[in-house]
Amino acid sequence: MIFALMITALLIFPAAFLIVLGDGIDPVEQAQKIARSHARNTRDRSQLRARLEELGRGNQKEYEIFRIRQFGYSAGAVAIGLVVFTITSQTSYLVLPASIFLGALMFVVIDKELSRDIKKRREVIEAEFPAIIEMLTLAIAAGETPMSAMLRIANSSNSHLAKEFQIVVAEVRTGVPLNITLDAMGRRVKSVMIRRFVDALVTATLRGAPIVEVLSRHAIEARGNQRNRVMAAAGKAEISMMIPVVFLILPISIMFALWPSLTNLNMFAS
Repeated sequence: MIFALMITALLIFPAAFLIVLGDGIDPVEQAQKIARSHARNTRDRSQLRARLEELGRGNQKEYEIFRIRQFGYSAGAVAIGLVVFTITSQTSYLVLPASIFLGALMFVVIDKELSRDIKKRREVIEAEFPAIIEMLTLAIAAGETPMSAMLRIANSSNSHLAKEFQIVVAEVRTGVPLNITLDAMGRRVKSVMIRRFVDALVTATLRGAPIVEVLSRHAIEARGNQRNRVMAAAGKAEISMMIPVVFLILPISIMFALWPSLTNLNMFAS
């Protein structure tokens, strides 16, 4: 009963407050200002800005939108948990802890969803890396500069790595040196394969080493890594395919093989 009164107060008091204030204040705008203020002042313990930057959403607005969504969904889960657990639960002292646990679970789920998107993006970049580096090698071997080759790939492809090349070209056009922009791309795309490629390309650019040979070695290595990933995925798929065979098809086959014998034995026993 106490929790029901608390929920009613939470719903009635804000509405009464808005009625008293009148139409001079937009409640949605005020709620957005408060949410942005809290999101801006929240400490970034989970390196959220760096993770959003890896997805191309590293500005302040994207950070605030993600925090508002995370905190808003968590608060909504707590409110729904209070209502549902108050109505259905017989033990009132467990309602508040269960609702808080539901809100914390929603908070963690949204954070894990971001981590899953980052992991998926890394896998996509590493999968398209061999084709992109081969295109870069062919363009440079044909006489183009690294900048023009990256620009050609950025204009002819819609892949994630091509978009990273587009960012590199845009920064170089603003006056930033090529090695600094490539190093920033390597830090932004947190992949060991991309990091090694960027380091080799920066070293070859600064020391005047033949870039085509460096890129050719990385293309061969990238194809080998891709082949290893495909073989590992095939091994996992083979193991997962054994589960229905062992636990479904094999028992049914054994049952069909033994059922006539068991029936005859029961007839002889009777």
